[in-house]
Amino acid sequence: MAEESLVTEAECRVSSVLGRNTRELGKQHLFDSSPETCWNSDQGSPQWVALKWDNPVTVTSIIAQFQGGFCGSPETCVEICQEGSSKWEELEPWHLEDVGTIQSLCLQQPTVLSKLRINFKNSTDFYGRIIMYKLDVLGHKV
Repeated sequence: MAEESLVTEAECRVSSVLGRNTRELGKQHLFDSSPETCWNSDQGSPQWVALKWDNPVTVTSIIAQFQGGFCGSPETCVEICQEGSSKWEELEPWHLEDVGTIQSLCLQQPTVLSKLRINFKNSTDFYGRIIMYKLDVLGHKV
């Protein structure tokens, strides 16, 4: 089965937005394909981006692009929340590099889920901010 982008059908939430300026720095910019816009978190750790689908999906990989100097630390992890639970569990670590190029995480095994969260436990920024230009989740509908 061919991989497709799953973000268009997901509801997205983020931990914070710098200065609560959601119009210019909000989560919608993660998916607008513009290199000029971004999600910019407020300061403090941890920060996170969570996606929720109405129906389960099979996720195979995650793609993201950050601003160098404002990236998640190597302790970043991908978490899932089982149906009917409110507890997040680590699925896989994502050892991000502090660079501005696109970074990918291919999951060790395709995973069926309806809730996914990227948990930035720390940031490479002294104040704990994350600046993210792009987020995509690839896989297929169940």
